[in-house]
Amino acid sequence: MGNPRPVDRRKQYVRIADDIRRDIASGRYAVGEPLPSVAELATRFGVAKMTISNAIAALRDEGLIQTRQGSPSIVLATPDETGDEAEQHSEEFEIISAQLQQLKAVVKRIAARLDELDERTKDLDR
Repeated sequence: MGNPRPVDRRKQYVRIADDIRRDIASGRYAVGEPLPSVAELATRFGVAKMTISNAIAALRDEGLIQTRQGSPSIVLATPDETGDEAEQHSEEFEIISAQLQQLKAVVKRIAARLDELDERTKDLDR
């Protein structure tokens, strides 16, 4: 038998927060975009919603996400953007920044759709 796999003794919500933090760092959840719902994350990780809520709270406390009751959690920063050297912004700035990132994502999708439609109409012009 090989070496047994080490047991991760950290609390479950800490491990989940680490996984989500890695997802944010990798771009799976981009700045300005919402995280999946608590229910979706609970299903993904196979845990209770309260465990997910604790993980979300940890990420919020780190400044990675913004939470509002009744709204999805929005990614505010990647892990490398937070820390002591990171400039601290007002809550209003962070909200506006998140909204701008959401608008940027919408504009990007619209631009891609327009490009697709432009390609289709080129054939009609001939």
